[in-house]
Amino acid sequence: MTKSQQGIYDARSLGKGKMLTLGLQHMFAMFGATVLVPVITGLSMSATLLFAGLGTFIFHFLTKMRVPAFLGSSFAFLGGYAAVVALGAQQGLTASESLPYACIGVFSAGILYFVLAGFIAAFGAKKVMRFFPPIVTGPIIIAIGLTLSGSAIQNCNSNWWIALLAIGIIIVCNIWGKGMVKIIPILLGVLGSYLVAACFGLCDFTAVKEAAWLGVPFQWENTAFHVFSNPNWGLVLSAIIAIVPISLATMMEHIGDMCAISSTVGENYLEDPGLHRTLMGDGLATMLASLFGAPANTTYGENTGVLNLTKVYDPRVIRIAALFAILLSFCPKFSALIACMPASTIGGVSLVLYGMISAVGVRNVVENRVDFTKSRNVIVMALILVLAIGIKYGAGDAINLGFTSLSGLAVAALVGVLLNAVLPGKDYEFGANPDADKAVNFEINPSLRK
Repeated sequence: MTKSQQGIYDARSLGKGKMLTLGLQHMFAMFGATVLVPVITGLSMSATLLFAGLGTFIFHFLTKMRVPAFLGSSFAFLGGYAAVVALGAQQGLTASESLPYACIGVFSAGILYFVLAGFIAAFGAKKVMRFFPPIVTGPIIIAIGLTLSGSAIQNCNSNWWIALLAIGIIIVCNIWGKGMVKIIPILLGVLGSYLVAACFGLCDFTAVKEAAWLGVPFQWENTAFHVFSNPNWGLVLSAIIAIVPISLATMMEHIGDMCAISSTVGENYLEDPGLHRTLMGDGLATMLASLFGAPANTTYGENTGVLNLTKVYDPRVIRIAALFAILLSFCPKFSALIACMPASTIGGVSLVLYGMISAVGVRNVVENRVDFTKSRNVIVMALILVLAIGIKYGAGDAINLGFTSLSGLAVAALVGVLLNAVLPGKDYEFGANPDADKAVNFEINPSLRK
């Protein structure tokens, strides 16, 4: 009997009560990171929870109900949202008016998942993945974290004591915590610093009192559909160009998660139901979420940690967590409570998360043993980092090409992929080092992975 089969047997023998408890635990594991994305970006909290749940169900349907993965908000696209908001501000648009344009860019990025899935189905993973080696994806991930760091510092500046408290709680829980405490350090950091801020009168809960208990999870004006009532086609094109290249990193993240889940459960999900199916599930979930003003989705490493902790691998437990997320999305009072979170709490948590994103990029490069004695690798990484960070902080977030504007991340990703393709000396082979292939993962506690 395989580990997966044993896990399914154990879950069925637990009874409904314990199954619900396990599902709730999975929801809390994803919760701290998932709700932070709309808090940082300004996207709808309720829509985020709704489409995290629906996206998880879509993923399970496309993967034959076999893969125990939860889909939550992706941090990799934070730089893209920020870039589009900055571009919109240059044209006199508010952040709330610019975000639907960013959602169109994310929708377009989701299409690339289907393109990659099609290539993998037709030619195999090894032939396709050689165009996206660690020398490209690693520096892009590093740049994502570094370009976001400025916004984290700005939020911390509102109250450094609260920000430092959030950081301290996360570090203590992540390093010295046991059991579930180690799984949800982000959530505990948010709750702890939020509670202290509230005790010192730093939060205004008027909106919470006025919010209804039940409501629709999204508003029409926040959706991507609303853009086309009076579209700014230049900003539409700019958003697509700025955000689509980020999917190169998120697809690597997805592959890493599938490797990790396969290792944890003891089943090769890259072969059955197949990497092409998991990519389509992730891509379709992202596309649907973006249309209704929710963040891009991604498979969550936090929930892989829960699988490792509980040894219960039944995908039905994950679907229970998804159902809980959907139910919470219909409670505006809950969303208002999250929206009242002080900026300093957001800043402290963001500081850790953005740093972790960059650290993951470093890990990707190191574990794949990228050879920096080769000039071509040095050139590729150097240009990616300098372009992404230089354009962000030296050119006002983006460069103007006349017909459109490109964010630093977009320019860096495009240049990196093209340079790697044309320069001689490519030596990366996907699958040659499975541990290194799964080194791309935006999670707060990668030590839980096997």
